[in-house]
Amino acid sequence: MAEKDKSKYESFKVSGEELLSKVKEIIKEGNARKIIIKNEKDEIIFDFPLTFGAIGVVLAPIFAAVGTLAALATNCTIIVEKRTEDDKK
Repeated sequence: MAEKDKSKYESFKVSGEELLSKVKEIIKEGNARKIIIKNEKDEIIFDFPLTFGAIGVVLAPIFAAVGTLAALATNCTIIVEKRTEDDKK
């Protein structure tokens, strides 16, 4: 029986001003499966999955929400769940 969770995780510490641009950069890379944003108290404030073929129309509300968070947040941690090579097959 194959292992179910073979995902890789990567995290980035960013300021509120850098938050939206970093999320856009992660999405543009195309290998993210899920993005979690935590505040400075390590509480999850935003958590959203990404589908393989997500397009701008689908992502626009996400960017709007992240932009609002960026205006309110000072320091955040972005945790990215990435696809593994096995997932890409």
